[in-house]
Amino acid sequence: MCTAATYKTADFYFGRTLDYECSYGEEITITPRNFVFSFRNMGTVKSHYAMIGMAHIAENYPLYYDAVNEKGLAMAGLNFVGNAHYHEMMPDKENIAQFEFIPWILCNCASVSEAQHLIENINLLNVPFNSRMPIAQLHWMISDRNKTITVESVAEGIRVYENPVGILTNNPPFDEQLFQLNNYMHLSPKTPQNNFSKKLQLQTYSRGMGALGLPGDLSSQSRFVRASFVKMNSISGNTEYQSVSQFFHILGSVDQQRGCCEVSNGKYEITIYTSCCNVDKGIYYYTTYDNHQISGVDLYKEDLDLDVLIRYPLICSEQINMQN
Repeated sequence: MCTAATYKTADFYFGRTLDYECSYGEEITITPRNFVFSFRNMGTVKSHYAMIGMAHIAENYPLYYDAVNEKGLAMAGLNFVGNAHYHEMMPDKENIAQFEFIPWILCNCASVSEAQHLIENINLLNVPFNSRMPIAQLHWMISDRNKTITVESVAEGIRVYENPVGILTNNPPFDEQLFQLNNYMHLSPKTPQNNFSKKLQLQTYSRGMGALGLPGDLSSQSRFVRASFVKMNSISGNTEYQSVSQFFHILGSVDQQRGCCEVSNGKYEITIYTSCCNVDKGIYYYTTYDNHQISGVDLYKEDLDLDVLIRYPLICSEQINMQN
């Protein structure tokens, strides 16, 4: 279970939580412009946009969870179990394996509009990366500083939704997630007025009562509502530190703590990492469950004309700044 978000101040930010019961050894991964991508049915791409993101590296291939390219296009894949559906080969389509979707889009597209045009002719294949890795059931959020969309491959084909809130969680399908916000239009960051009855002298007894009814549980639909409310009402300064700090607070509203979501006997879903990428500057920030200090990797401090992956293992141990 995961949550993805966008945020805009002076710069544009994109990030997500990865909530799961175990890590797969993910790393901050930079794919330079000349790294050769060999696609299963689309040949090889030897020159493309550079990208940075979180990936599991298998057989020297970056299986990206989320990434941003040098043109300012960002993309993340989130679990969509039970609804995701991939298809057999279609001769009149560009047949892309599910695990190739993020690299294919970020290699070729500089904007959401370009991505939408490419997606019109894409068929996502039900092909695993290898025999040891089952096919992940995902849907995706794709964003630039001007627009966000959600992409879902279902039994009827690929569906593309406008995403006006810049938030995505897991199930149900995105159109249903978005519709549920209608049930919360009464929420407000302001102190509520007595609309219950003019015959009763009702009073507020606490700050924050305008948000009474905001879901607090860990389900994906509730996280969508909560993250949407927090993001849409967030205010911060325009500096990098202020913006990054606020972004982590937005996603902190849906953080998952060990022990609260048991997925099997003795196994608990936690927020393994939280990311925030300054899409305009190519700086990828992150925290992990056991390290709340923000760490960062700058895309543009690397040689982006290389042909090999650049990898940074996560700093996972807690970093505490003692002041005496």
